[in-house]
Amino acid sequence: MVGPCPQKNLEALTQYGLAGLFLASFAAATILPMGSEVVLGVLLANGHDPALSVIVATIGNVLGSVVNYLMGLWGAKFTMEKILRIPEQEFTRATRQFKRFGPPCLLFAWVPVIGDPLTIAAGVLRVNFPLFLILVTMGKGLRYLAIALAFTVW
Repeated sequence: MVGPCPQKNLEALTQYGLAGLFLASFAAATILPMGSEVVLGVLLANGHDPALSVIVATIGNVLGSVVNYLMGLWGAKFTMEKILRIPEQEFTRATRQFKRFGPPCLLFAWVPVIGDPLTIAAGVLRVNFPLFLILVTMGKGLRYLAIALAFTVW
């Protein structure tokens, strides 16, 4: 995978408010290992609406996962090795987990390291797309909700 996104770039995205949050969330679910949580936290600390921020972050992150799904659907090996630079063993592990636990494992598409391979595996295995959207949205939405609650409570 591409190296981590420098903190400076994440802070720059906060200047764009919700649009920056959308971009960070989208990128975090695709080819850039970006910490959208940092952008969300900064926006919440600066008074942005928590509900709207969670919705925007979730939509951006889910759309990034849709890109992964489509790349898996249209060319898994090329996508995995050349674009996302995911080691074959990570993808193999994700596919094995996916076959073992089925589509509900997509609730964990937000988990670092295994999340991207899971969403690509869903495309490779041609998981029903509406089901994919529902499960990924639930998992990612609950994650952002938990992050927002943590930032607003403390």
